Amino acid sequence: MIEPFKSPLYITKPLLPDIYEINEMIKSIWDSNQLTNNAGMVKRLERDLAGFLGADYLSVFSSGTTALEIAYKILRLSGEVITTPFTFAATITSLMWNNLKPVFCDIEEDTLNINPDKIEALITKDTTAIMPVHVFGNPCNAEKIQQIADKYNLSVLYDAAHAFGVKTGGKSVSSFGDVSMLSFHATKVYHTIEGGALVYNKPGLKERADFLRNFGLQDGGNVIEPGINGKLNEVQAAVGILVLKKAEGEIGRRKVLTNLYRELLAEVPGITAGKDLEGVTHNYAYFVIRVDRDIYGLSRDELFDRLREYNVISRKYFYPLCSNFQCCKDILSASRSMLPVANKAAEEVLALPLHGRLTDSDVEKICEIIKYARQKI
Repeated sequence: MIEPFKSPLYITKPLLPDIYEINEMIKSIWDSNQLTNNAGMVKRLERDLAGFLGADYLSVFSSGTTALEIAYKILRLSGEVITTPFTFAATITSLMWNNLKPVFCDIEEDTLNINPDKIEALITKDTTAIMPVHVFGNPCNAEKIQQIADKYNLSVLYDAAHAFGVKTGGKSVSSFGDVSMLSFHATKVYHTIEGGALVYNKPGLKERADFLRNFGLQDGGNVIEPGINGKLNEVQAAVGILVLKKAEGEIGRRKVLTNLYRELLAEVPGITAGKDLEGVTHNYAYFVIRVDRDIYGLSRDELFDRLREYNVISRKYFYPLCSNFQCCKDILSASRSMLPVANKAAEEVLALPLHGRLTDSDVEKICEIIKYARQKI
C-alpha cells in the first residue's frame, strides 16, 4: 500500500532568487526612483540574456503573449498563419486577437512538433507566415521549414516558449527564423515572474518592436504608428537577472531527475517517455509521458485522476487540443480528420512533476504509484 504525499506535489515550482539578493536589487531600484520605462535593470537584463543566449538582438516584454502580438506587427503579418494545434492556447488566440487566421498543420509522432512535410499543402495566396512551436523544448526541423518559407516568401516566427537555452548542433534555437518568442512566465525553467522576449535576426526588427512596446511613442510624444504598453518593469527585470544566475543549475538538476524518471518507467508496459534528441542541448522544461490505454490498462485521464488521489498533480498538456476549442470550430483545418496525430497525442500525453526542488525519493514514489495504479485494476 502506497501512502499519498502529505501535501500536493505540483507539476512545477518557480525558481526563486535568494531573498537577500533580491532585497538588495530592490533597494537599488528604490534609490533610482525609476520603476519602469526601459530603465537600468531592463537594459542590464537584455544584455545578460543576449549574452546567455548568444543573441545579437533581443528585447524583453511584459509577457510572452504580448511579445507574440508585437512580433506579428513587426513582421507585418496578415491573412493566414500556418501553425500547430498542439500548443498552449496563447499561440492560437493571440493570432485570432490580431485578426490573423490560424491554419492547423498536423504534428510529428516522435517530437510532437509541426510536421514540415505537411506544411506546403496548406499554403494559399493568403498565407504570410509559418509559426512552429518547439514543443516541450524539442527543436523543430528548422532547415526544412526555412526551405519552404524561402520558396513561398513567407515569414517564420517561432514560438520558443518552452525552449529557453536549448541548442541544436551547438546553435541556439532562438536564432532560427525571422523572430523567436521566449516566455518568462513563473512556471518556466527561466522566468521574470511574468514576461517574455523576442530574439531577432536583424536590428531593424528590434528597433520597431522597442518602439511598439512603448505605445509607439517617439521623442517629443509623437505617435507615428499605434503601439501598446508591453514594457517589463524594473522589479521583474531584477528577478530575471538573479534567476539567470541559477538557470544552468536548475537545468542540470532537472536533467538528473529526468534520467531517473526514464530509468524507473522504462519497463512499465504502455508508458512511453521521450528521449534526448541527438545533437540537442535540452533544457528539461517538462517530463512528459504517453499513456497507451490498451497496453497500460488505464487511459491517460484515468491515470491523471489516480495520481491526484495520491496528491500528485500532473497535467494533460496540451488538452483540449487548440483546434478543438469552440472558437476554432469554423476553421476548416481544425477538422479531426486532418489532424490525426495531434488528436491522438492530446489524448495520451501527461506531464509529471519536474523542478529543481523535487527529490529523488519524490520521483521514485511517483513512479511506484504509476506502476501500482495498473496493478490495481
